[in-house]
Amino acid sequence: MKKKKIVIFGVKYFPSKGGTSRVVENLLWELKDHFDITIYCYKNELAADFMEGVKTIQFSETPIKGVGVFIFFIKCFLHLMWKGKYDVVHLHKMDGAFFLPLLNLKFKTVATSHGLPYLNDKWSGGAKFYFRRMEEMFMRSNTKLTSVSKTQVEYFDEKYKRKILYIPNGIHPIGKVQSEFADEILKENEVEGEYLFFAARRLIPLKGCHTLIAALKKINYQGTLVIAADIEQLPSYTEELKKSAEGIKVKFVGYVSDLKVLNALIARSKFFVFPSELEAMSMMLLEVGSVGTPMICSDIPQNTAVLESGQVLFFESKNADDLAEKINWAFDHENEMNGFAKNAKQVIEEKYLVSRVAEKYINLYNDVISHG
Repeated sequence: MKKKKIVIFGVKYFPSKGGTSRVVENLLWELKDHFDITIYCYKNELAADFMEGVKTIQFSETPIKGVGVFIFFIKCFLHLMWKGKYDVVHLHKMDGAFFLPLLNLKFKTVATSHGLPYLNDKWSGGAKFYFRRMEEMFMRSNTKLTSVSKTQVEYFDEKYKRKILYIPNGIHPIGKVQSEFADEILKENEVEGEYLFFAARRLIPLKGCHTLIAALKKINYQGTLVIAADIEQLPSYTEELKKSAEGIKVKFVGYVSDLKVLNALIARSKFFVFPSELEAMSMMLLEVGSVGTPMICSDIPQNTAVLESGQVLFFESKNADDLAEKINWAFDHENEMNGFAKNAKQVIEEKYLVSRVAEKYINLYNDVISHG
């Protein structure tokens, strides 16, 4: 039987660079055996042959801050409308919701929310206005809608009186982590012995790294904090962090895109600290939990909806005093922390493996194709 054709619109990076692109990449490994998959992405030498069974349509990145992504979306949209022959167009992220009404004239569509970007202070007032309008277009479109966040499903239901489908993010089973993959990056950055670990795609205030540094200074932490994130997103914020970290040992190792290296860094750390102030549904939370490293996490609803007390150690979001107290508690109760990590790993393997998540999309695509 000929496979139905699905095209992915709204993702920039393939192979992924974390975040939404990693969510989609994980899914495609499962979906490609069921559907004929095509993905639009930025042009790069690895994309075409990266995943057997997934075709790519690539456009060059336009390096104009603020509008470059929209130009990419326009190129994808025009190509879709002129040449596209697909059974379903799947739009990822609400940023591209502007195109949904026009896409619906030609295609059956599915759209997924991966967060509310207007809550991120890195964006200007004009960008936040645009994102709010995109949310309205997303919610009022004649499209099958999903969200990776349980809290956002509740928010959309309350604000727009429209129920949408909750489909969480999923990860592949980690298996045995090869810790030697971290050797090179630790040696280059002169990291020796025990360290705490913080990692994110982008080093921005919403990720809460400033709270972590403040907490470590309160307890006069003598070990090393390793920060793996893109420090070029907000250089002024990075400089603030470096100044505030004076007196403790902090190593900025840059963004780690290679999942094998990232998992090795996670596995070799004493604890992973996740002080994020806002998420949709964090892939990092799932990845760290799957590796089996104990976590200290902010108690934002997006985290407590995924894991519970007894699986991670929660602290009050934005509260450096509480985080400092919880870090001390973690060092004093290592056996309990290891038990939490074991519990988290079990929950993630039971509920958040991508094979389970992909089944929901397979059923959704088939339903949309059959019934519209």
